[in-house]
Amino acid sequence: MAAMGAVLLALAGCDGGTTRDQIRIVGSSTVYPFTTAVAENFVNSRGLKPPVIESTGTGSGVKLFCGGIGPAHPDVLNASRRIKPAEYETCRKNGVTDILEIRIGTDGIALAESNSGPKLKLTRADVYHALAAAPDGKPNTRRTWADVNPALPAIPIQFYGPPSTSGTRDAFAELVLVPACEAENPQAKALKDKDPDAFANLCTKLRDDGAYVDKGENDNLIVQNLTTNPNAIGIFGYSYLEENADRLHGVPLDGVAPSYQTISDGSYPGARPLFIYVKKAHLRAVPGLREFVSDYAKAWNPGGQLTRRGLIAASADVRAASAWIIAEGTILTAGDLK
Repeated sequence: MAAMGAVLLALAGCDGGTTRDQIRIVGSSTVYPFTTAVAENFVNSRGLKPPVIESTGTGSGVKLFCGGIGPAHPDVLNASRRIKPAEYETCRKNGVTDILEIRIGTDGIALAESNSGPKLKLTRADVYHALAAAPDGKPNTRRTWADVNPALPAIPIQFYGPPSTSGTRDAFAELVLVPACEAENPQAKALKDKDPDAFANLCTKLRDDGAYVDKGENDNLIVQNLTTNPNAIGIFGYSYLEENADRLHGVPLDGVAPSYQTISDGSYPGARPLFIYVKKAHLRAVPGLREFVSDYAKAWNPGGQLTRRGLIAASADVRAASAWIIAEGTILTAGDLK
């Protein structure tokens, strides 16, 4: 109640005399199109001002979201990975103590190439040896896919992907690079807790010699680059692959191509949950925020508005649990993240 009061006072004229009558949302470029779709329907059906939605990447979005409560700070975080315990603690220290964690569905980290590309079929080990900065404990000097695996063509290794602040890149590392690294390096699992920096250098640090090109928080730019460089591979959320099926196709990973079905049933190695995080203290203070969150819950069912945009619907149990969190205002705790 104290936090709620602080927000209401701020919106009533404190914080430099400014008020805010629009919802503000930051975060993941992967979740961005889904939140934008909900916002479009929200404006059309309710006649309220359109939410301001910024595609900042999950990591940068968390920093903004956790900066505090009141009109100077975002109401909602789009996240293509779960918030980390250290990030939750930063929120708490800045007074953002009551947060709703709402899983909106599932997505896949899609590897994609142009329809005129070489039709690569890769394993997670192939990708790890192609992209890791030091997969053998020494600088990666592999230049072509044939250097990685003699069964692959002798074409240059070239990836276009998200920046280090992106939740998509975090998920790519956890779902694709880490399993391959741990399978080949027995010491990796022990390093993960004892020496995180050494673990990162071995497993998740990407090479910086041009084999991987950071394209920022603009997945559409990656799509464009793939059409002009058919030998390259792009890394982004599955919805962007589905939207561009006329010019791109998914690269199979460990024998499984990314599709609605393989991501939904978990057989595709790059499947991951997607979230929005909402400040409970802002629900009553920001006009329309409570209704916006409710609209989200109406849009994520199979065959609904968001699945038509490329979201993979979560299971019935997960959807029910998320709807319950919204209805009851159940807040996230530090223990939930362990």
